[in-house]
Amino acid sequence: MERGLILLVAALGVYVASGDQGTSYLSFSNNTQVNISRNGCGDTKLCVQTPENCDPTGNTSCLFASVIASTPIAPNGSAMSFQLSGDSMGYIALGLTVNASQGTTMLFICAQNSSNNGSFFFQTVDQNNTNGVFTPAERVTREIWGIVNKNVIKCEFTVPNMNSTTFSILLGTGNITDNGPGPFKVSFNSGLLNLTNPASNVPTTVPPVTNTTVTNTTVTTTTMANSIGAVQPHALLLLLSVLTLPIMLRA
Repeated sequence: MERGLILLVAALGVYVASGDQGTSYLSFSNNTQVNISRNGCGDTKLCVQTPENCDPTGNTSCLFASVIASTPIAPNGSAMSFQLSGDSMGYIALGLTVNASQGTTMLFICAQNSSNNGSFFFQTVDQNNTNGVFTPAERVTREIWGIVNKNVIKCEFTVPNMNSTTFSILLGTGNITDNGPGPFKVSFNSGLLNLTNPASNVPTTVPPVTNTTVTNTTVTTTTMANSIGAVQPHALLLLLSVLTLPIMLRA
């Protein structure tokens, strides 16, 4: 049934919200074997999620995203492959921005259309970070795949020709209205990250300070004390001999 749903979405295209100018900039994938998991996080792909360290393959709510970004090559820039998974009866979305409080956010929306049996649809918009208003954006997006299972939405997509690789990743959800996606409710903000580095959000572990110097000093001091203790009986005998000698002479 899932395979049939995916093929149906691919055949019909995407839901076109009011104001959109077409969907020729979007292309779908026929891949039905996509696995969204934490495998490779911090090694081959950069991962973000909320709650922290939640598992998208588990039974608890988890808003999860990963990205694999190629090294930028002029003039084509970087190609970025995203995976997104989360719970929503409307949509889940991934945003890329330089400053979440001003400027704009590139928003990639994976949603279910409740008026069409919860079928999957995909949309790209730009969000004004000052007032939250959406503007339709014909951003080229390739290899789009998505599936809806009750309130769980999963999708993946590739964005080519990205001229920058440093962004804050925003994760959030929203409702679907008769006029399209409602306001984007941000649940997670990663802060600025280098998306080409899978470990850019992995804390650096500082090596523990060793006590080699202190230990050596202790051993040396202990050794000296033992040496002094070892000669004390000889010193005592010598002292007794010196004290006894005058008595023997008077005798």
